[in-house]
Formats: sequence, structure tokens, C-alpha cells
Amino acid sequence: MAYARPEPKSKPGKPERKELLERYFGEYRAWAAKDPSCLNRKVPREAFADLLDQVGALLLQQSAVLATTPGPIREFLDRNPLPPSLEGRLPDEFRAFALALNALKQWVAAEQAATDRYLLGGNARIECRAAGDVCIVSGAPLADEVVELHHPVRDGRPPIPLSKEGHDRIEGQVSASHDDRVWSVLRELKQQASRSWIHLRRGCLDLLNLPVEHSTPSVAASSKTFARNAAKATGMSYQELIAWLDDSGLGA
Repeated sequence: MAYARPEPKSKPGKPERKELLERYFGEYRAWAAKDPSCLNRKVPREAFADLLDQVGALLLQQSAVLATTPGPIREFLDRNPLPPSLEGRLPDEFRAFALALNALKQWVAAEQAATDRYLLGGNARIECRAAGDVCIVSGAPLADEVVELHHPVRDGRPPIPLSKEGHDRIEGQVSASHDDRVWSVLRELKQQASRSWIHLRRGCLDLLNLPVEHSTPSVAASSKTFARNAAKATGMSYQELIAWLDDSGLGA
């Protein structure tokens, strides 16, 4: 069966869309005031495990066929031979699989973007930005901020305009009640070091001589460096940093 992009039976007109978005943002403002986690709900990975296994198996199967059957993929592989240093190391089936993954990534990006247009049409992102005037997380006027469009749930509902600070809080699962200075300092260190919160946690545990596993010795060294720099920059002990991560729901 050929894929057909889902389309609604009808779409609201512009005045109705404006009213709909204003109501929608107002509802989320009220919900978030009681429970900020409503702005960042994600389905567990295991919920789609069977489906993703089927997709992966199909990619492997079809890639092997395309790599050995006359056609555009076989022709592409022939026109782009491997350099001598890689000959014999990348089988044609794997090369076709890598190409298929890239095609799938582009397809997913296009289809995901289309989910925003399902309800609101081609100007969905423009209208979503225009419908909000204040970030419901940080309280900052959106006219003065870089606006991020954030999906509270990836089930087709429209994205909500947030300030960059508000978006960072939601994605980092850090509430406004936490120490903003510590959050700002640690976030900056994290970005500079290209490390994750789990690296900070593991680095602190390692420096406390507590049991911890690192993926490689290099990651172990960089995680401990991250932890040392975090302790120095914030004036916090390694135990306090771990407690801060626990309170913030980060790096678990």
C-alpha cells in the first residue's frame, strides 16, 4: 500500500484559527500554572518498539535488495566507488542501508513539519508565533524575545510560542523555582564542553570514588573535568551538584 499523507476533511478559516489558537494557548497557560510538566510530555520509547523494529527490519531487507538489483541505488553506488582505503570495509548492503537511513531522515522531517499544517494550514508556524504575546513559562514579553515554537506533545497539536529561556527550562526539565544562577552557569559549561547532564552526574560520582560506569576512558576524563569545572564555577560540592541534578530531574 502506497503512503498517503493524512489530510483533514476540512480546515478552519483564518478568523477561526486565530480564536482557536488564543483559546488553546490560554488553556495551556492555566494547565502549566498547576503542572508545568504538561508542557513536555513524551511517549515512552518502548511504546513504539515493535513498530520501529519492523521499520528497521524493512530498511535492512530492502537495502540489501537495492544494493544488488539494477536500478538507481545500484547505479549510484557504482558511480561513487569507495576510496581505496575503505575498499572491503563497507559492504554495498551497508552503504545502501546508510543511504536509506538518510532518505528516511529527510522523509521524517518533511512529514513531521506537515503535522503542524494538518490543522492550521501552510501559515501554521507564523500564526502560532503571532497568537502569543507572553511566554507562559518565563513571563517574558515575546515581542522582545527570540521565539521558540515548542510542542508540548508530539501528537499533532499546535506548538506553543516560548521565550528561549522558557524553552530551555522546559526541555531541561528545570522549573523556575530552581536557582537561576546555578542553572545558567551549569548550562553554559555544558554547552561549552559539549557534555550532557549524565556526564556531570557520572563525573561527580567518579570524583567521590563511588561506583560508576563510563563508556570510554576519554569520556571518563572529560566527565570528571566537567564536574570539577562545575564545582569551581558554582562553589558547590560534588554531593551538592548531584542533589541539584536530582532536584532538577536531570541526568538520571
